[in-house]
Amino acid sequence: MKDLTRGSIVSHILNMAPPIVVGMITIMICQLVDLYFVSGLGDAAVAGVAAAGNAGFLVNALMQMLGVGTVALVAHAVGRKDRGDANLVFNQAVVLSVLFGLLTLLGGFVLARPYMRAIAADEATINAGTTYFLWFMPALALQFVTQVMAAALRATGIVRPSMLVQVLAVIINIALAPVLITGWGTGYALGVAGAGLASTIAVFIGVLMLFYYFRRLERYVAFHPAQWRPQLRQWRRILNVGLPAGGEFVMIFIFMAAIYYVLRDLGPAAQAGFGIGTRVVGLIQMPALAVSLAAGPIVGQNFGAGNYERVRETFVRAALIATVVMIALTILAQFAPGLLLGGFSNDPETMSVALLFLKMISLNMVAQGLIFTCSSMFQGLGNTKPVLWSSATRVLTYSLPAIWLSTRPGFRIEYVWYLSNAATTLQAVQSLWLLRREFRKRLVPPKGKVAEPASPQPVVPLAREPA
Repeated sequence: MKDLTRGSIVSHILNMAPPIVVGMITIMICQLVDLYFVSGLGDAAVAGVAAAGNAGFLVNALMQMLGVGTVALVAHAVGRKDRGDANLVFNQAVVLSVLFGLLTLLGGFVLARPYMRAIAADEATINAGTTYFLWFMPALALQFVTQVMAAALRATGIVRPSMLVQVLAVIINIALAPVLITGWGTGYALGVAGAGLASTIAVFIGVLMLFYYFRRLERYVAFHPAQWRPQLRQWRRILNVGLPAGGEFVMIFIFMAAIYYVLRDLGPAAQAGFGIGTRVVGLIQMPALAVSLAAGPIVGQNFGAGNYERVRETFVRAALIATVVMIALTILAQFAPGLLLGGFSNDPETMSVALLFLKMISLNMVAQGLIFTCSSMFQGLGNTKPVLWSSATRVLTYSLPAIWLSTRPGFRIEYVWYLSNAATTLQAVQSLWLLRREFRKRLVPPKGKVAEPASPQPVVPLAREPA
């Protein structure tokens, strides 16, 4: 466990962010590798896998409910020096992860084809997306318990073990992808089914590795079967924090589904180009997202300890770092977009859509970085309802106008990206206003207690993070 209530905030962020970003980038690279090999199967396969992957936002919503609730409550307990509560929250979150995983399997098998029929452009895309989804569902179900274990570690300031497990699992996935998708070395190609199966095998191995770490090396939070009996009060604590954060991912799902819906009349190439562009944008935004994720546990521990000035300082530092990172990435996307998109498709029309998307959407990266930072602040404070409201605003200000415009004569794909940028900017402004209001309400020292200044900070030795 690392005590994040002392020492340099910037140092804490910069120590935690690189392992987080490495783990996330390897996952995104894995998805891009899947798309790369699937692209050889045609536009319908690419569009189907990309559209099915968008449904993962719904599953990520459930994961966020557990992950965000676990991070916030465990971090608060660590700040209060209440190890017993930290372990109780963790073990109850494990029970919920098993339940949510089973529900995900059932829902995926029942709803995969109806979902694809609702958004896909043609029958070939429907079949490709459904097939991928069914083979990928076990991976999504297994990720619930991984999410809880990684969240508990992050709340205690430990991020390296989760990163190492993610990297190893992704390496396995990347190695299996060409073998299962195209039949390298075996001569037996599974196509899009192979992409889903490769992910499932890799995630299963990752779960085993992380479970081994908890059993052998982790000391602050641990598996206690005696605490696995369902306790509804603890479930409510976790979900009260996590439910709005999960709702945010539902909003993202609706936002993305609206784009697929608007693009479907423009053909599979438009949807395929959007799918490639979305994943590349997600990849290059990972450093700023990692900064915000690193800030969350710092906020949580300091809020639990009553160090309110350090909470404010954490926001300022994280926002500045994220903004600098996003400005650099915007410049890269504007002046070297081909470097980021090269090799994902041989179809000129698909790549034209992806190139236009990247150049236009990259203009709102600074706004997106501020959204990431504000969201992490709310999670650390244990109140994620404002995040849901700002996400809902983005969906409303984008989806309805986009759908209306798509029915008008002369509709062009650029209109979709203009609206997306405007909606994202509005969400960033609203998030900043809501966070300012939250700080005024919750960061008030008890009567008779004067808040300690955030700096200068005494430098104290920190616990060494296990390898």
